[in-house]
Amino acid sequence: MSAATRDILRKIETWPEEDQNELAALAREIEARRTGVYVLSEEEKVAIAEARRSPLVSDDDGALFWKRHGVR
Repeated sequence: MSAATRDILRKIETWPEEDQNELAALAREIEARRTGVYVLSEEEKVAIAEARRSPLVSDDDGALFWKRHGVR
């Protein structure tokens, strides 16, 4: 691990939770780019589950949307 990375990791502990969460999201994106696998956060999982239950579109239209975006 580089010295710059160690230094910033020590400082992160003093950041507000909102900023720490933002950094975690960015780190997940970097990891997904490196590995080709994106791991959904709990917040994203909840949002997807809510969207799947949404009465705003038909089941068929919803299934097409999720298929097109590689979620199903």
